[in-house]
Amino acid sequence: MNAPAFEVADVIRCSGEEFIRQYQPLGYHKGVLTALEQCRTEVLGSHIYQCTDCGHIRIAYHSCRNRHCPKCQQVGKERWIMAREADLLPVGYLHMVFTLPDVLNPLCLKYPVMMYNLLFHTVRDTLFTFAADPKHLGAELGFVAVLHTWGQTLSLHPHLHIIVPAGGFNIKGKWVNARGDGDFLFPVKALSPVFRAKYREGLKAALAAEGIEKPAGLFEQLMLRNWVVYAKEPLGDPRQVIEYLGRYSHRIAISNQRLVNVTETEVTFRYKDYNHGNVQREMTLSHLEFLRRFCMHILPPRFVKIRHYGVLSSRRKAEYIPKPKDANGQRIMLSKPTWQQVCRERLGFDPEKCPCCGSGRMKVIGIVDPRPPPDHMLQAWNQLSVTQF
Repeated sequence: MNAPAFEVADVIRCSGEEFIRQYQPLGYHKGVLTALEQCRTEVLGSHIYQCTDCGHIRIAYHSCRNRHCPKCQQVGKERWIMAREADLLPVGYLHMVFTLPDVLNPLCLKYPVMMYNLLFHTVRDTLFTFAADPKHLGAELGFVAVLHTWGQTLSLHPHLHIIVPAGGFNIKGKWVNARGDGDFLFPVKALSPVFRAKYREGLKAALAAEGIEKPAGLFEQLMLRNWVVYAKEPLGDPRQVIEYLGRYSHRIAISNQRLVNVTETEVTFRYKDYNHGNVQREMTLSHLEFLRRFCMHILPPRFVKIRHYGVLSSRRKAEYIPKPKDANGQRIMLSKPTWQQVCRERLGFDPEKCPCCGSGRMKVIGIVDPRPPPDHMLQAWNQLSVTQF
């Protein structure tokens, strides 16, 4: 893939300081913007490689490894896919989407941990309630949930992508197929009001527990809105399921490939207009508005956005998914693949192959340490209060 002509980092370098002055973002928002600005630059240091045959020298600047960085997701995504392949059940899988109504957006911006945790818990309880009912399934299911908070134009649009096997295990440990003949798990029209009722009651309890005043008229508005639960077409081969989910697991609010142009004051990017037949359109925003929207999708530190439930959870999956064993019957311990291995096996290129002569191997001959941050940045960080993180 060719390197994109423009990057989110270009916008940050151009207008990041002005954005911070005008909008006073949270401390961890500033940290993410700084990481993206410095990613793969001399500021973070580098490795120096030299070819063993022709002597060609290449400098590889270090990555920031931030989960919101458009340049740091590819290897992590592929490594995650490789790890998940061992967790597959030999059954069909389904894709569902649970979306919060936009009337909750102000609370999501102000209390993201509370609101997004409640979304995870409510979807879990809704699906488990339906699964336990013999009328719908009468079995225990498992699923993987991935949080996304954005729409195509970087608007706030919190929703969970769910990948779930089309059935579950009954009390005897036997597999039970979904009643929808593999086309759906549960009727979405039945899921929607239950999802709404459970989130509404959970929100009341959460606001009371945190001592947050209930917004006037909010719960009446929630009952008037249609809560969207969407079931996509059934997915095919289980391995295709993991590839499919991988597209969602490490996706960020906007990729560099979607940027069409970055001028001194504006950003133009492509987006898909779902309201008009998925037509590709372009939108132009000022640098400050673009960064404001981008920061809405920066998750709080240590917030877990990919979660596994039921028989696919870390605690339970060993009961239902046999681990690979060698010829002697010993369990094979799977090690975390290196980034070089990921590149060779998943991305189709060998990073240790010399790009000049094609026959030699690139070996590390030196490491350049990161530069210390400037004094004004250290002072700014020291002034941040702990409550901002």
